[in-house]
Amino acid sequence: MENPKATEHKEFPLGLDESTEEEYLNQSILLQEFNAISNIDKAWIFKSQDGVSQVMFSISQPNLLANKRRKFILSSTILKESNGSVRFQWAPFPIELPGVSIMVPSPSGSKLLVVRNPESEGPSRFEIWNSSHVEKEFHVAQSVHGSVYTDGWFEGISWNSDETRIAYVAEVPSSAKPAFNGLGYKKGGSTDKDTGSWKGQGDWEEDWGETYAGKRQPALFVINITSGEVQAVKGIDRSLSVGQVVWAPSTEGLEQYLVFVGWSFVTRKLGIKYCYNRPCALYAVKAPHHESKANETEIHSTEDVQALNLTQTISSAFFPRFSPDGKFLVFLSSRSSVDSGAHSATNSLHRIDWSSDIKLSQSRKVYDVIPVVACAEDGSFPGLYCFSILSGPWLSDGYTLIISSIWNSRQILLSVNVLSGEISRITPNDSNFSWGLLALDGNNILAVSSSPVDVPQVKYGVIVEKSNNTNEWSWSNVSDPIFKCSDKVRSLVSSLTFSVIKISVKDASVSLTKGASKPYEAIFVSSKAKKNDTCDPLIVILHGGPHTVSLTSFSKSYAFLSSLGYSLLIVNYRGSLGFGEEAVQSLLGKIGSQDVNDVLTAIDHVINLGLASPSKIAVLGGSHGGFLTTHLIGQAPEKFVAAAARNPVCNLALMTGTTDIPDWCYAETYGTIGSEKFTEAPSVDDLTQFYSKSPISHISKVKTPTLLLLGAQDLRVPVTNGLQYARALREKGVPHKVIVFPNDVHGIDRPQSDFESFLNIGVWFNKYCK
Repeated sequence: MENPKATEHKEFPLGLDESTEEEYLNQSILLQEFNAISNIDKAWIFKSQDGVSQVMFSISQPNLLANKRRKFILSSTILKESNGSVRFQWAPFPIELPGVSIMVPSPSGSKLLVVRNPESEGPSRFEIWNSSHVEKEFHVAQSVHGSVYTDGWFEGISWNSDETRIAYVAEVPSSAKPAFNGLGYKKGGSTDKDTGSWKGQGDWEEDWGETYAGKRQPALFVINITSGEVQAVKGIDRSLSVGQVVWAPSTEGLEQYLVFVGWSFVTRKLGIKYCYNRPCALYAVKAPHHESKANETEIHSTEDVQALNLTQTISSAFFPRFSPDGKFLVFLSSRSSVDSGAHSATNSLHRIDWSSDIKLSQSRKVYDVIPVVACAEDGSFPGLYCFSILSGPWLSDGYTLIISSIWNSRQILLSVNVLSGEISRITPNDSNFSWGLLALDGNNILAVSSSPVDVPQVKYGVIVEKSNNTNEWSWSNVSDPIFKCSDKVRSLVSSLTFSVIKISVKDASVSLTKGASKPYEAIFVSSKAKKNDTCDPLIVILHGGPHTVSLTSFSKSYAFLSSLGYSLLIVNYRGSLGFGEEAVQSLLGKIGSQDVNDVLTAIDHVINLGLASPSKIAVLGGSHGGFLTTHLIGQAPEKFVAAAARNPVCNLALMTGTTDIPDWCYAETYGTIGSEKFTEAPSVDDLTQFYSKSPISHISKVKTPTLLLLGAQDLRVPVTNGLQYARALREKGVPHKVIVFPNDVHGIDRPQSDFESFLNIGVWFNKYCK
């Protein structure tokens, strides 16, 4: 009898077949080539004794195998040529910085602080470097404070003027936990080395929400870099969480002060990530004395050294920066957000006069430098949308501030005279590129510029005096090794083009404000090659927020999708930043209708221009962009052949009881009265209203194949929102796919998760669009 050979059966990963696996392979190779492009995180410029400028770049790159971002530094000398041009002389190789949480040079550039936060329960490590070696290293135990904040918001690390002490923000020590052993409760607690007992959980303590899990209270500390002595700053009320500390200008023989931002909370901590509507103020407090005992680390109030609120007349104040001469302090404000309930809105810039003999007895007069712009005339400054300021942002005159801001769909650079309020756009007016500010080299500027189809380019800007006594900024390209990419990537992006399209508001009502009636914008990316009577499939891309903006900057993920043969329509619907405050406020209370209609109008606009085919349209969005994605496939079910949503808001009624920002649900549903209506116990009417505004209310009409990408640790839009929507799709028999990333938060930005996410988006769209 013949013994037939067993037939080999190839087992594919769940959800894949042979053709799909081949698609995964090919797209993953291309995505990895885009993914390998580095990012510049920060840059610092130092002057040597002979006046030569040295620049140090902090660079990061995804490390897929380790599932972390690889961090490294690259240095260059800036050589000034006789003809006025500059040339950068680069170090031959970058240097990797494993385990480094943050680096901060001293004001003179002679020292460098390196902080290494523990990954578990170990101490925080502080290293003081000079030009050749580590001078000092200090280990600060968890009993003194937890990890140093390096998040870009609470984060604050500041050297004093004589470079002997550093003020910084760190997590308060953990509260004592109850201890138990075999006999029951153990008096006096237990230590980590006590094997005969265990620690209980104790009382639950609220944290600051999304990306701040376990972060309960950032507090202020000062370390003496000679002795390693760490002191907690006294006089700060326990109801304040602090951040963004800077040393005030000092005078010999007088008290030294620290200025910081304080966020207070009454009944609960609402999520603070991306939420500029949290009230905050600038405070001044006396710095600890040298002779204080090293073990004085408790944080409590004392009557004689209470911190003073410097900005009592304004509801928001952050990113304080002193002028070089110490005579005034400038800061940003998001009072429009605080007052309206919008999580982000048009900012303003303000100034406080300062004197070296300041007495902590009274608040300061706040002067407006850049007020909120409600509605700008066409082509005029649309208002300030700035969310960070360099630590050294001043030109040599001492009163000209250099900052970045959003201007419609672009990020540009501005110079601001903080005494007169005069604003100048210093990046080219005729450019649709977006610009990022890196550092100042005296009166010159180091920046980076990019577009959706141009990889980032380092730029060096100098002021050129014109014959009519006016000044103009001249920008030159810097030949740099940072943004090197493969020949394949260069070839693919060079075959693309982009434009910014203005779209008129459809059926503008007379009840709309002027700013809400003005055109909004969309960024259109397409192939340069002309095809006879055919259009590439179109992906409509929608930003979250909703009060954020998609910029004309380079995105590796979007460039990857373009390179697969898609046109992109990236819509900045009304409510986006960069178009004036009236446009921002117009969306409050109208989500699910005004924003949906704006997107549909933008799609029809490019179809009418012959730029897209109505039969080959996909839609992609995350967070509020996912809210719009799932709304669109319900409200316009015949329009889209495929959809992908990352952590989408699908059901506001479900979200309001589980999110870290329930007030967002009220503000976006009810408008400006949402702040008054907000409660932790929503009424039946509230829940009914939330449901009516939600994509899930249109689930019965959905037929579009939908990919859902969800982060299981998301505190902003908890995973239950997306899972409920997916189960409803399954119940209806709609083709769908769900990927849950177990360790990701709202952004799904861990390297492996981001990679798998966009790989699946590419494969999903190819399956249904091509």
